[in-house]
Amino acid sequence: MENQNANSISAFNAELKLKGFKVFRTDSTSGGLAYSRKDFYKINITIGKFIFHYAERSIETDDIFLFFGNPRIPYSCDAVSEAFNGYTCVFTEEFLKLGDRSESLQQSPLFKFSGTPVFNLNKVQHDIFTNLFQKMIEEQETDYSFKDELIRNYVNLLIHEALKIRPAENSVKHNNAAERITAVFLELLERQFPIESKERPLELKTAQDYAGSLSVHVNYLNSAVKEVTGRPTTSHISDRLINEAKALLQHTDWNIAEIAFALGFEYPTYFNNFFKKRTGTVPKSVRSANL
Repeated sequence: MENQNANSISAFNAELKLKGFKVFRTDSTSGGLAYSRKDFYKINITIGKFIFHYAERSIETDDIFLFFGNPRIPYSCDAVSEAFNGYTCVFTEEFLKLGDRSESLQQSPLFKFSGTPVFNLNKVQHDIFTNLFQKMIEEQETDYSFKDELIRNYVNLLIHEALKIRPAENSVKHNNAAERITAVFLELLERQFPIESKERPLELKTAQDYAGSLSVHVNYLNSAVKEVTGRPTTSHISDRLINEAKALLQHTDWNIAEIAFALGFEYPTYFNNFFKKRTGTVPKSVRSANL
């Protein structure tokens, strides 16, 4: 039964990646649909109280709220209300972009690490947003040739309507910001793996990359991670790269150049030197030992 559920979730994620978009109803009974949070942006409208743990703070919602989730910023939430219901849409950045002129969603105040992702809504605002979600659900089921373009417009309307609203103010900074930013970094690091395709190389490779994704200064990130874990940011990144490299060498038929590229190395020699420096052996010997 568990294997069937896992296969069903895997098939849903594969279809979702292909289409780049999905909108669906959510409630406390069904819990919505399972999807890969590391690949998709999320906009959710809910009737019901929650506490979101996001970046360096926790945010308690009102009875009606709108939430914006960024796949590069790990978050979690706890339901305060026993019952809740609403709508969710998930989409890739590629789906929403109309061309090179489009700004990255990373730059939007709705999705920034330093931004506020929760908007408390009144009844009138709830009706406006709910209407947009319902239109997307209706359009999703049609055979209209340009339905993706129409849905894209609805998503942009959601974003622009939200930008008109003042964000929720009831956020609380954690007493130890270093612990929170470290937890966010470590979860974001883990979200980059496993590497599933040779055509989708690792995007975040350095401490500077992670700091940029989290919209914090790299010195602040390094200081926080070192304070909490006793180890530098680069050490955590290197260890995770080595573990993934070993897994790819042992469990795939990719050649070493393909593995190097998938892990974000420009040249195989860079990967070989990195691997040998940290393990004392070369990638080829790990693969040979597994044959």
